[in-house]
Amino acid sequence: MTEELDTDYLVVGAGAAGMAFTDALLAHSDARVTIVDRRAAPGGHWIDAYPYVRLHQPSSFYGIDSVPLGPDAIDATGTNAGFYELAGADELRAYFERVMHRHFLPSGRVRYFPCCDYVGEHRFVSRLSGASHHVNVRRRLVDTSYLEGTIPATSAPPFGLADGVRCVTAGELARVERRAERFVIIGGGKTALDACVWLLEQGVPPATIRWIRPRDAWWLNRRFQQPHTLLPDFSRGLAIQIEACAAAASIDELFARLEAEGVFLRVDPRVAPTMFHGAMISEAELALLRRIEDVVRMGRVRAIERDAIVLDGGRIPTDERTIHVHCAARGLARPPLRPIFEPGRVTIQPVFWGGVGLQFAMLGVIEATIDGDDDVKNRLCPPIHYWDENADYARAFLAVLFGERARAAHPALAGWLKASRLNPLSGLAAHRDDPRVVEARERIKRFGAAAAANLMKLVGARTA
Repeated sequence: MTEELDTDYLVVGAGAAGMAFTDALLAHSDARVTIVDRRAAPGGHWIDAYPYVRLHQPSSFYGIDSVPLGPDAIDATGTNAGFYELAGADELRAYFERVMHRHFLPSGRVRYFPCCDYVGEHRFVSRLSGASHHVNVRRRLVDTSYLEGTIPATSAPPFGLADGVRCVTAGELARVERRAERFVIIGGGKTALDACVWLLEQGVPPATIRWIRPRDAWWLNRRFQQPHTLLPDFSRGLAIQIEACAAAASIDELFARLEAEGVFLRVDPRVAPTMFHGAMISEAELALLRRIEDVVRMGRVRAIERDAIVLDGGRIPTDERTIHVHCAARGLARPPLRPIFEPGRVTIQPVFWGGVGLQFAMLGVIEATIDGDDDVKNRLCPPIHYWDENADYARAFLAVLFGERARAAHPALAGWLKASRLNPLSGLAAHRDDPRVVEARERIKRFGAAAAANLMKLVGARTA
């Protein structure tokens, strides 16, 4: 038997995107929302995260707009010393649990169904009881799963494993009981970076770590991504990026200029990165990573045998005394772009370079406050792909410049963006007389139009 439910919005996914969108609906409309998620608790991929993971951005930029995350303290120790704190996995899980049970559900306008699979056609089924529900949706389905990627914690290694090979995920690495003589970290993204840093912080000698990196990555310097008292450097970093976008003759030159200014970082200055996922690191983390000298660049791992690792470019030895750490997964998905707003449906996708909380909360504000048909809403937020290659940074930054102008024409939306705690620049007025902010403001005015024009040329040349 199928139970019938009624709602204004059916939100598929209780992760950061679904929660940010729902929060905006609650704040800016009278909508009633039903949230369905396959996991047992709200928080999306944070439910499956490895225990030593932290946000790569300051906590104050993350979560939902109406509930702050973290105490806004500056770390005094560790690789984030001198910068605003980064929430860890336990804190993030507790945060989303608190948002759901102390903010959303007490409103009387949200119903939440965990441990349920959305099966299409406005139907979902409980993984525990098998109960089936059909939802009569008065306004829209909100699909946050369209871009859902894969993470090592919940996906099998994308390579073969022989019997007896010690291979663990990043989370299992923290629970290893039998000592290893060597560690092999497989992957070039944020999970692999975190695993390397964590091992080094635990006193593992760098000489016992081998890092297999199919691609080298660019990383954002966290120094230029700070809130509150450190906002002047955020402003300066933005001005540096706009000026570089105006002056660069190629994508490669753009990254070279930004590296020279310290905005972008790479682990090995001798190797040109081809991957850009937008993650942030500190210079202290970079110094730790550079202590690992055994780096393998022979393509992707295809199989791990008892005595050898088989890669695209050949074989390297291994043995039973080695722990292999699986940090390789597809990551963020890049399906074909589709309009975000369609009749009866919202498909969550990124729209500019920036944090997920701000973007997806903004989509909820647009849905709740912008009158007109879907064409009007879609002109405010044309979707873009998640960033993967170097040129994707240019496309995403271009979307910032064009989108900002379009959204400024809608006072309610522009006012929300100016005040939202998720907007890194929302507190900049308090620093308007700081010499760094004054200089940055002048540089942005001087180079903003040229940056947009040049980025169009660079992206067109890249994609032609």
